[in-house]
Amino acid sequence: MAVVMDEVALTAFLQTAFAQVADDFTVEEVGEMTARVRLNVAERHLRPGGTVSGPSMFALADVGIYVAILAMVGPEALAVTTSAHMDFMRKPAAGADLIAEVRLLKLGRVLVVGEVLMRSEGQEAPVARAAMTYSRPPSGGGAT
Repeated sequence: MAVVMDEVALTAFLQTAFAQVADDFTVEEVGEMTARVRLNVAERHLRPGGTVSGPSMFALADVGIYVAILAMVGPEALAVTTSAHMDFMRKPAAGADLIAEVRLLKLGRVLVVGEVLMRSEGQEAPVARAAMTYSRPPSGGGAT
């Protein structure tokens, strides 16, 4: 299965469909069933103590999976999260951007399952892991 939307197309789509948050994220790389997305950390993403907040980390995981799906199937604006689980493993580095490494485990006609490992920029140890399931609109294509 080939990538159908590259980083430029995905960025343009996010700017159009989700203009309110698109600048928070940078699509750095997409590949077959994978993506790397950056949370461009700003003051609004921080909790007391200067580390990235849990809701901001959730948003990164959610956008990361969404980007990986779109890269494979094209612009399906109505694909939605149906299940999410997050493990917060360690405190993110104060003020550092977060990098999400995304891998789709199943890309079906109706459901997509993926996982995300998040790291603070410049650090090897993950700060969080997410597992998410998305539901695709009935008209969506894709493998079973």
